[in-house]
Parts: sequence; C-alpha cells; structure tokens
Amino acid sequence: MEPSRVMIALRFLVRRAFHAILLLFAVSLLTFLFLQLAPGDFLSEMKLNPQISPETIAALRQQYGLDDPLPVRYARWLQSVARGEFGHSFAYNRPVAPLLWERGRNTLMLTVAAMGLTWLVAVPLGVWSAARPKRWPGRTISAGTVALHSLPDLLIALLLLMLAVRTRWFATGGMLSLGFEEMTLGERVKDLLYHFTLPVVALVLGNLPVVVRHVHAAMAETLEAPFIRVLRAHGVPEWRVLLRHALPVSANPLLSLFGVSFGVLLSQSLIVEVVMTWPGLGPLLLEAVFSRDVYVLIGVVLASTLLLVLGTLIADCILLWTDPRIRRESAA
Repeated sequence: MEPSRVMIALRFLVRRAFHAILLLFAVSLLTFLFLQLAPGDFLSEMKLNPQISPETIAALRQQYGLDDPLPVRYARWLQSVARGEFGHSFAYNRPVAPLLWERGRNTLMLTVAAMGLTWLVAVPLGVWSAARPKRWPGRTISAGTVALHSLPDLLIALLLLMLAVRTRWFATGGMLSLGFEEMTLGERVKDLLYHFTLPVVALVLGNLPVVVRHVHAAMAETLEAPFIRVLRAHGVPEWRVLLRHALPVSANPLLSLFGVSFGVLLSQSLIVEVVMTWPGLGPLLLEAVFSRDVYVLIGVVLASTLLLVLGTLIADCILLWTDPRIRRESAA
C-alpha cells in the first residue's frame, strides 16, 4: 500500500470517528432530554399499588436520583458511560451495558446475515433485469419487486409466521430450544438455524426490493454508456460486458446504498424481532417503553445509532479504497 494512501485513510477515519462521537453525544443528549421531560417514570406505576407506601416510593426516588435536576442526572449518566455501565436499568436492576451487549449481538447476527443474503440475491436479479428489461425475466423481476415493496414489514413477518405455524418447518419464536446446552455441536447449529431462518427471510424479503431496484437503475444507466456499445460491437461476450465492465462502473452508488440499507435493515429488525420474539434490541426497546425504563431506552437508541454509523463508515471506507476520485477529495 502506498504511504500516501495510508495517510489519507487515517485522516478519513479520524474525521469520521470525531463526527461519530459528536453525533452520539447529540443523540444521547436529545434522547435523554425528551425522555426525562416526558410525564411519569418507572416508579409512577407503584403509586397505584396500595401495598407500597409513599415513603417507600420516596426513598426509591431518592436512591435513583429521579428528583435531581436534569443536568445533574445527565452528568451522572455520563459518568456511568465512562465506567462502561450506560446507566442502571430499573426493570432489570442491573447495568444497561450487559443488556445491550446480550441483545445487541443477537440483533447484529440477524442484520449481518440478512444484509449478506440480500445483496447476494439482489445483485444478480438487478443485473439480470437491467440486461433483459423488455423480456420476461426483467418484467417478472420488476413486478415481483414492486409487489414485495408494497407489503409492510409487519405483514411480511406475520405471513411468514403463519406459514411456520402451518408447516412447522421453522420455529415460530425464540432463539434457542430448551436443553440447548446439552446438545452436541451439530445439534446446536441445527437448532440455531431452525430459529434463525424465519426472521432472516423476513428481513431479506423486506429489504430485497429496494436493493434490486437500485442495482437495476445503476446497471441500466451504465448499459446505455458509449463504451458498452463499443464492447458489444467488438463481440465481447455479454456476461463479460455485464460482470467485468458494467457492474464495476455501477459500484459507487451501490456502495453508498450499502450503508443506508444497513440502517433500513436495523429498523426492520426491531419489528421482526418483536413479532417473532427474537431476543434482540426490538423486544428490549418495547419492554423499556412499557416499563418506562429510561436508561435502557437511551442505550437502545445509542446502540442503534452506533450500528448505523458503523454501517455507513464501512461503505465509505470501501468507496475510499476503490475510487481514486474520493481519495483525492479526502486528501484535499
């Protein structure tokens, strides 16, 4: 690697890391402000329980610092972030960070698998439909993507869940079966796939139409370029024109879409996880909303923002590596 390219990449990463820190700080501040100003809190429900005295509730409010001024509570939360705790969960009575790690890795497992499978399927379909737009393959793919795109994510998840209930091909909820720890390695992999397949398919079907349409649009524009007509006139095989020449030229907008599609998949996964009871950030977010567990809510929002930033950063790094024009702009 050239030293200049290393320096450009380092400057780019430092800039992006600084922007990411500022973004996370702003998101945490706004989320904290909105949630703390909302009426009620975790202890409000206890007032309806006649077995809990007002003195007990007052002592708990003092213990958790719920009556302290807003700047004091935010500063205390920042101190817990510095300790790696991200606040204390009222509902779980434990630091938020371990909860985020346990649930976040499950969400990340779904999102990464769905992302890889989506692009693995979408790129060939998009290239094929762009190469044969007026024939039956192109028209069939276009009609299928329009039909899928019109279905809400919630409806797709519910339809797949109904299919699983009727056929019993896949698990209808959860992540692992009872007795998972006593299974052999092969049985564990099989059990995980049994629970894992349905939510991944739901995410793929929800995100596939968008990616296929973008691949189709980028390829269709490239295939109209003069150099493509020259290649075809010289008798270059069509598969080579598509894969060796047209697809690399169309890569830039698709790589930019990569980071965006990661964020879309992340938002879709929150819905799919709730419907299919996958133990990820989605159910944790819903539980925190119902129990008014403020610090868990802030942690889930921050974790989702961080994953979105990482997805965008990966796409930008790939663009920086592959496109000399972007390297020149970053060096300027």
